Amino acid sequence: MGSKLRQMQDAKKATFAKQLEARRALLVSRGIEQRRIDKDTIVRRLKAGIDAVNIRLKAIDASEKKTAELAAAKAAKAAAKVQEKTPAKGEKAAEAPKEKKEKKEKKPKETKEGAAPAEAKEKKPKKEKAEKAEKPAPAE
Repeated sequence: MGSKLRQMQDAKKATFAKQLEARRALLVSRGIEQRRIDKDTIVRRLKAGIDAVNIRLKAIDASEKKTAELAAAKAAKAAAKVQEKTPAKGEKAAEAPKEKKEKKEKKPKETKEGAAPAEAKEKKPKKEKAEKAEKPAPAE
């Protein structure tokens, strides 16, 4: 969008300044006092236009500054990531001996002599909800 470009805002500001100077010159040539020139509606409108452009230029400056900071942070982050991926020679050798220990298999627990093993015990199957739904409701 053109309104967000610095060049466009600078051009608008130059146009407003040129029109303001032309209007002041016209009013001075007519012999109007400086107090009344400052109160002239066209002069006030042109000054307001210049002020609005200045506000937009400040916003553009802030946006450009933020963009530059983010780009610098992104570059620094990328550089840190590259350094992290390529460790020094000493660090690489130190990491090689590390290996994961394998877990030992657990032995099944021994049960008491009189008790049956857990596998031998069979649990009763739970009643299904479908069976409950099939039962008719008691009639009153």
